[in-house]
Amino acid sequence: MSAPIPLPFERPIFDLEKQLESLEAQPNPSSATRESTRKIRTELLKLKREIYDQLDPWQIVQVARHDARPKALDFIELIFDEFVELHGDKAFGDDRAILSGFAKIGDRKVMLIAQQKGRNLKERLEHNYGMAHPEGYRKALGKMQMAAKFNLPIVCLIDTCGAYPGIEAEERGQAYQIALNLREMSRIDTPIVCVVIGEGGSGGALGIGIGDHIAILRFAYYSVISPEGCAGILWKHAKHADKAAHALKFTSSNLLQMGIVDEVVDEPLGGGHRNHRQMATFLSASLSNALKTLGEIPKEDLLNRRYEKFRRIGVFEESVMDDTAP
Repeated sequence: MSAPIPLPFERPIFDLEKQLESLEAQPNPSSATRESTRKIRTELLKLKREIYDQLDPWQIVQVARHDARPKALDFIELIFDEFVELHGDKAFGDDRAILSGFAKIGDRKVMLIAQQKGRNLKERLEHNYGMAHPEGYRKALGKMQMAAKFNLPIVCLIDTCGAYPGIEAEERGQAYQIALNLREMSRIDTPIVCVVIGEGGSGGALGIGIGDHIAILRFAYYSVISPEGCAGILWKHAKHADKAAHALKFTSSNLLQMGIVDEVVDEPLGGGHRNHRQMATFLSASLSNALKTLGEIPKEDLLNRRYEKFRRIGVFEESVMDDTAP
């Protein structure tokens, strides 16, 4: 894979890396050159930490959408073994925005459901930019029900800006199918682990997002609406997307603090788009731990825990104002 294109805030990092590359390319470096190389490496590590520890919400959105960020198929190749894809919804067709099939992670067999965006134009068109139609959610639900029949845990990789909003999707019952998935996933009596690996946009993400363990990569986001959509509603123009990103509180740290996600999976220094293999190692460890923990919980307790988990989200307190107060 070619080197990732720098995001605006990454420019200082790329400038230092070019200097380092130039010094390391010298055939017979002097002691002064070796010392400069050492200093730049140290400075580079420090700069990456400083920049990525202080990303604002809109910058995190840019990282989550980065072209070079590992997509579902990358993780399938790097983490899972013996992936056997299952196609179709038995009603309309095979939606390529959602991939499903049997797989193994370590020695554990799972049913894998994943939203695939694609990296180049050809892949994006094939997978409809990760925006599923109703048949995609119907395919996902059917494969989850099959997993429950064979006592297989389910792993869902979430990466979409939202469900497809076109008229044909609405004609085929987009809202109904997503709502049906929410209800039926809450009833599936096998462990479900969901991970937001990039964008987690609106009902398109939630349609495969009801699980016992919800994780998110550090520089991903999970939201009821995209920043551009929110800005269009509140400020009447998408140019205010950065302002909306701050208001939505959808970053991994926000979500963990509010109890919406159970775990934030760390990313390599500089983001997952800079080191796919290390990112896959971190995610693999997270998935293995979650599956092991959930596999020890009895089925009846699993469903109760899942129900209570989602009932707790969005809890708020009400108070009655005293009429005698000024």
